[in-house]
Amino acid sequence: MDKKRILIIVTGRGIGGDAGTALNVYNALEKRGYDCEIALDESAPGLLFKKNNIGWNKVIIPQAGGHSATIMTTIKAGIRAIRGVLQTRKLLKSKKFDLELGILGGGAIVGALGAKLAGIPTVSLLITPLDTKVCSHIGTPIILPENNLFLVEDIPDNMVKSFSPVNDNITHGDKNKALEKIKEHSKEAKEKNPDAIEFDENKPTIVFSSGSSLFEKTAQAINQFSKYSDKYNLVLCGDPLEDSVLNYIDESKMINVGFIDWVNDLLCLADLAVLTNDGLMLHEAMVCNLPVVILKRVKWGRYHDMVSIFKGATVECDLEDLDEKIFEVMDNYDEFAKRTDEYRTAILNVDDNICAIVDGYLK
Repeated sequence: MDKKRILIIVTGRGIGGDAGTALNVYNALEKRGYDCEIALDESAPGLLFKKNNIGWNKVIIPQAGGHSATIMTTIKAGIRAIRGVLQTRKLLKSKKFDLELGILGGGAIVGALGAKLAGIPTVSLLITPLDTKVCSHIGTPIILPENNLFLVEDIPDNMVKSFSPVNDNITHGDKNKALEKIKEHSKEAKEKNPDAIEFDENKPTIVFSSGSSLFEKTAQAINQFSKYSDKYNLVLCGDPLEDSVLNYIDESKMINVGFIDWVNDLLCLADLAVLTNDGLMLHEAMVCNLPVVILKRVKWGRYHDMVSIFKGATVECDLEDLDEKIFEVMDNYDEFAKRTDEYRTAILNVDDNICAIVDGYLK
């Protein structure tokens, strides 16, 4: 019997959290016995998929700016979306896909509309007001935590609430591997800069991250805290969006590992994470039983009430209150760490839940 074929359409550049979510769904569906392919915007470098030896189809996938979308960016995205929808319909029919699964924003919108025109079922993972408005009556919309509807008690019957899917290897992180990699990184940094700090195994470790990309506010946060306390190993990860962000990185007080593909190991080594109020890494931290201080409005001023979703395992703050909140969590560490376990099982079940929705259409 031929395998059922699924096209996963992904917004973004194929590098960050959107791509990570798509890769996790891709792997889960492949393990379930489906034949999956990826589609990215025609300009996307797709580095995450390239690293995993996964090719992709190219279609137009517009971006309006997510939660920061304006009327003008929405109009421009809408014009591009028309071409993208037609391209998607053609791709779905020419390769005879049985189902389309859209990942967030423009990918979800183009995918759902293209699937509707192609006459095949569609499933959409949704986080923004625009993708929710467009996809809410097409197929099965899955509402993720960044979506405003996640905290609403009554949602339409066709919608499903879900945490974000994480890679199952997140539970197989090895703190010793992370320690080895950080020590090697510190050694190389010290060869270039004699003042560079070395990792101290006797100190607790705090990871600062805004995802695959390093945003200015996260760099400001680690710079600020490094001046306030030297009781911790401070590890910064992510690829700077702009060179000016590098001005906040002082290697004599922090370890900057840049973009890494061993986040699961790093989270197992860490005692606390300072993250943004969105994205995959917050879910990964919960699975690793890692308390989180959420720094608000890091990405273009966006705000998601994640502290109300991960109650008791997270605190949130603005930059000026960061030092106080870090010590609040560390002073009550066991209580915060215990609460993370309440979310662990639900997050690890997400892959199975998404596969079950797909099964309902195709089996």
